[in-house]
Amino acid sequence: MNRPTVIGALDAIPVEAVTLTAGGLTARLMTFGARLTELWVPGRDGTLADIVLGFDTVEQYRTSTAYIGATCGRYGNRIRGGRFMLDDQPVQVDCNENGNHLHGGAAGLERKVWTIAELAESRVVFTIVSPAGEMGFPGTVRASAACDLSPEGLTVSMTAETDAPTVLNLVHHSYFNLAGQGSGDVLRQMLRLDAPFYTPVDAGLLPTGAVLPVAGTPFDFTRAKPIGRDIGTVPGGYDHNFCLGGAGQGLRACATAWDPVSGRKMTLAATEPGVQFYAGGSLPEGDPAKAGARLCRFAGFALETQKFPDSPNNAHFPSSRVDPGAPYRHQMQYRFTRCTEAGDDL
Repeated sequence: MNRPTVIGALDAIPVEAVTLTAGGLTARLMTFGARLTELWVPGRDGTLADIVLGFDTVEQYRTSTAYIGATCGRYGNRIRGGRFMLDDQPVQVDCNENGNHLHGGAAGLERKVWTIAELAESRVVFTIVSPAGEMGFPGTVRASAACDLSPEGLTVSMTAETDAPTVLNLVHHSYFNLAGQGSGDVLRQMLRLDAPFYTPVDAGLLPTGAVLPVAGTPFDFTRAKPIGRDIGTVPGGYDHNFCLGGAGQGLRACATAWDPVSGRKMTLAATEPGVQFYAGGSLPEGDPAKAGARLCRFAGFALETQKFPDSPNNAHFPSSRVDPGAPYRHQMQYRFTRCTEAGDDL
């Protein structure tokens, strides 16, 4: 029987880790932040590598500001000034980044120890209750994050219910390096996004409100290209919301990435209208990571499927409102295959 292991404590609350196995894949997760800490995937020649960034200790995760592997909320991404209107009433939430709200605030869900509600050989379900007023958000929210491992890949399902109108945007924040964590930067790895539009940002990385076509810009990933090909023309590198095709059509493929050297290929399907593509340009150079590795700029990329950033202040963006009796649901599916250098499956 699969059993959790205590790996540390936060504020006298034990932090537990679990290991999931299915076929040739292994995933390790922990209750602090309902966080994915390891994901072992074979390459073209069958060699296994851990393809997500992370740390060796709970304390390193606690002190990091990079949200590595975490379930972020209540509102993943940014809200301008931490302010918005809900039912004609002003709401002020915690501002934890240059006067704006980011990823749930200074004590968001990724800073909490979740509870293991269900555990099997290839499945774990984490749950948490966020009381009304926490980080300024209305309503008591009961949230869950389920991770199901199969021989084909990993499914992450985030759900929540509220007892009062509120906004919700739960985000899974793993950083991927398909060559293996600690192997250097991801700039030569390939990426394709089913995203004909993106939302440009200002100097604070807040959306301007515009929705622009990617065609003819460095943001065009509609045909696969190396992550680093145009990154030098984007100040700070990519950290932008891309508007996915097929919004409102449920779970559908939205991104494909692969490493030409190792042959590891990842296809992402999701239910959400947007994805934040962050290339890791602000990862702290030289900080210790797992297994003796060191972080560097662009050490991993994040694909955070989501509602658009600052949706509560942009009526033309997909709504992030959630009401009692209408549960929030967000699903992501990562499928792993082996490919040729050109990205064709073997």
